[in-house]
Amino acid sequence: MTSLLHHTWSKFRHAGTVFVPRLNFSTSRIIYASEEEIVRIGQVSKRVKVPKNPELVPKNFLPEKIPSETLHDLKWMMQKDVLGQDIFLLGRPGPLRRLLAQQYLELTKREMEYVALSRDTTESDLKQRREIVEGTAHYMDQAAVKAALGGRVLVLEGIEKVERNVLPVLNNLLENREMHLEDGRLLIPAARYDSLLQDHGQEVLDKWRLVRVSEDFRVIALGLPVPKYTGSPLDPPLRSRFQARDVQHLPYAQQLDFLISQAPNVDREVLSRMLSFSHTMLTDESSALGLSDFPVENLVSGISILNSVPELSPIEFLSRFYPYKLFLPTEGQRSVEDTLTTFQISDYHSKTNRLSVESVTHSSENPYAVNVEMKIGRKTRKVSVKGGNSPRTASQFVDTSYHSWMIADLILSHSCADFCVIGPRGCGKSVVVNEMANLLGYQTETIQLYQDMTARDLLQQRTTTHTGDTVWRLSPLVHAALTGKMAILDGLHRVHKGSLAVIQRLVHDRELQLYDGTRLISEERFNLLQSEMGKSKAELEELGVRMIHPSFRMVALAEPPQVGTGKGQWLTPEILSMFLYHDMRSLSQAEEVQVLTDLSGKPGEVLEDVLRVTHKLRSSEDAQLRSISTSLSTRQLLRISKRLQKFPDESAYSVISKACLTRFLPTLAKDTLDKVLEKHGILKTALEEDPDIKCSIENNTLTIGGTSAPLYNPETRGKVPETLFYDTPQNLAVMEAMLQDFLMGEHLLLVGNQGVGKNKLIDRMLNLLNKPREYIQLNRDTTVQTLTLQPSVREGVIVYDDSPLVQAAKSGNILVIDEADKAPTNVTCILKSLVECGEMILSDGRRIVPHNSTETGDNLIKLHPDFRVIVLANRPGFPFLGNDFFGSLGDLFSCHAIDNPSMESELAMLKQYGPNVSEDTMRKLVKAFSDLRNMADDGQIQYPYSTREVVNIVKHLEKFPDDGLGNVVRNVFDFDSYSKEVKDTLRDVLHKHGM
Repeated sequence: MTSLLHHTWSKFRHAGTVFVPRLNFSTSRIIYASEEEIVRIGQVSKRVKVPKNPELVPKNFLPEKIPSETLHDLKWMMQKDVLGQDIFLLGRPGPLRRLLAQQYLELTKREMEYVALSRDTTESDLKQRREIVEGTAHYMDQAAVKAALGGRVLVLEGIEKVERNVLPVLNNLLENREMHLEDGRLLIPAARYDSLLQDHGQEVLDKWRLVRVSEDFRVIALGLPVPKYTGSPLDPPLRSRFQARDVQHLPYAQQLDFLISQAPNVDREVLSRMLSFSHTMLTDESSALGLSDFPVENLVSGISILNSVPELSPIEFLSRFYPYKLFLPTEGQRSVEDTLTTFQISDYHSKTNRLSVESVTHSSENPYAVNVEMKIGRKTRKVSVKGGNSPRTASQFVDTSYHSWMIADLILSHSCADFCVIGPRGCGKSVVVNEMANLLGYQTETIQLYQDMTARDLLQQRTTTHTGDTVWRLSPLVHAALTGKMAILDGLHRVHKGSLAVIQRLVHDRELQLYDGTRLISEERFNLLQSEMGKSKAELEELGVRMIHPSFRMVALAEPPQVGTGKGQWLTPEILSMFLYHDMRSLSQAEEVQVLTDLSGKPGEVLEDVLRVTHKLRSSEDAQLRSISTSLSTRQLLRISKRLQKFPDESAYSVISKACLTRFLPTLAKDTLDKVLEKHGILKTALEEDPDIKCSIENNTLTIGGTSAPLYNPETRGKVPETLFYDTPQNLAVMEAMLQDFLMGEHLLLVGNQGVGKNKLIDRMLNLLNKPREYIQLNRDTTVQTLTLQPSVREGVIVYDDSPLVQAAKSGNILVIDEADKAPTNVTCILKSLVECGEMILSDGRRIVPHNSTETGDNLIKLHPDFRVIVLANRPGFPFLGNDFFGSLGDLFSCHAIDNPSMESELAMLKQYGPNVSEDTMRKLVKAFSDLRNMADDGQIQYPYSTREVVNIVKHLEKFPDDGLGNVVRNVFDFDSYSKEVKDTLRDVLHKHGM
């Protein structure tokens, strides 16, 4: 078949036709000549025209030797093209369908208009988008219209991701080559337009606003077969307008030959066994067992890793492409392991301590190349990778043997592809990746992903200039691509897979189509385009073509998928094909001790007890205990260690209770945890109140108990909170613990039932410290944009006002975030980088950077060194039914469980609110409400009655002493008057205490 493909050039003259001798087809550089060209595959031929916009023709996708299977596909596509029919390429997730489409367009020199479809795609993204230019609204043609008018090929990728009611707008364009545009024009087919032109002339057609659709216009749709894969099934009218082709991977023999040619250092038998395994994972039998597709195309592109370090075991190599233990249930894992055994692929190497980086040197010839010398066993291997030119900076990274191996392993993946690190929360993913970037000279750009993130948030966002004109602003990801940074996509498990699909082409091809029409292409293709067109870099950029920096790399961070749950299983076959994967575990006890010792000092007896319990919980077979262990991440243990070094009087039980918020655990989980603690000699200790604890201010210093802090001297006291507060031993003990964390520079999280005084505690502490605060209250409609900026329109221009969060970051005021559990966790998760690293990207393109950052620029906001975040949230679970903020981000904060006061503290406080109310009445109230709270904890009643309700009763009695106690308590209990069961329970409790 390879001999069937050839080019024939024909020169046309008025005297006749002269045929130039036939040439064998070669994919070496094709020169755009004035001669007309014909491409023939077998008996199918296609006349090729010289493109008007050669920068839109795909480049460098055709291999030197085209496989016979690909030729069959190209021949079929040419047949459909000659017939004027539109094409639908089906197949498994991966780049193969898009590669085939671009190979055909390169072969036939066709200009391409590309659209990556997503759940956010609208009609205006396909037809016309309205833009404001010089104060006037104009309709700008989009991909479908530009392709129709210019005779280009419209490539639509991700048909299954778009809403079903969006694509039907193309039905008439597909069927009849007609479309009505928003600006009043009407697209009509070429034959009809030419006929009308001959009868009426150009002036009349322009008056009628008729536009000619080129006869060369075609559509190539790329999609996944639904229902095997998730997505929207094809709309029948849309499906009937396409000709379908199932695109399969290359046969085993051809792929094996290619692997052998690309990896001469690897044993042929090893390559054969690995390829056999990958093809077995693609069979119908494997699919019937629920096994995900193996991304075999990635195996071909990533074989250079094994060629560079052939000592890697096959399972170490394959696990990068197919981390089956992360996304398959036990039965599926067993099936995969049986298959691995069948092909004699086993993990006979020990990973830890085998692979390490010996030296890193920057190339003298290429400023963006780094030579890494690695040691594996007794051998040393050299690997060339991409790198930046930033000098290495000092860091607090603790180089454990596991982390050393992990960094070396990541560098191997970095040598050929983008990669993803998957590991439990707080295990050190960000630290390891940042250290690798530092080692290779990269600047990093951390991008927090969240569930509601749209395709536009990932690529470009619309905004306005100071004159009111609409423009597109590049996203941090695109900036990183243009400047050669390492883009860290933090939270891959959160983002919607439909939005993530828009960067597939950037991952696989290093090309990207932006919403403003700009195209980003790889350095290799950019240089090729320059040489062919004879244009400078600036001239190409004027044509809307920009070069992706050769050093650019994407690194994703994610938490493990939740196997067996539809919502938590984010590692789909499509996402599996995008990256190489690394499973990062939590540190062992010895490794964790090493890290804690280096960063905070030698652990004491209390911390050793905490570490023993932590690792017992992590290795437990009880899912509840493993879930509790996530609150004791390495990040949280480091915080605990630093606190114990400075304030060593806390017990192990108290430390664990605070970190895990055991006060609000379900009863069964709490009892199970107590048994584990007791087994390790950590006994439950009741919190003893110090009746003599005092709060005082002397010599510009605040002292609570045994903890002192200097007072602040703010420029204005307008934002220093004022609140009515009565000191009790319990309140002062909590405030002292909060003040200790505050002095250590920690961010605080206060969790408790409603009405227990969370706001009052914070306001009181800030008032005593003379510290201003910014306040923001979240709700279910809170978005990432409203959390960071508040957009408004002034004189027709969109203006972004700083939210309280940004104001606090600038001024160093305390940011108090109230009702954090009311906002979706996919929104509040963007606080992670701000709290952990002091970085955040704002909606208007500005960035908050750490106060010690050396970066400069107008769009940078230096974080004030005094900035702190204090988050207030209700307890997770019933009856609050909020989002589990603690479960998502709890280990980023120093946590405090705020409970109702003890009976003695509550009585002392009530006496201050109602000095004229009899003590006997107050004791009745305190005892009754104490019983009701215990019943709520035991699940006998639903509502957790709080101190707030008791205070309001006492206030009423103080002001109106003639109202009977029985009548006043109705102010609280009338809410329950329509539930007979609750009403009877309340009556029994109140009668018990003489009310």
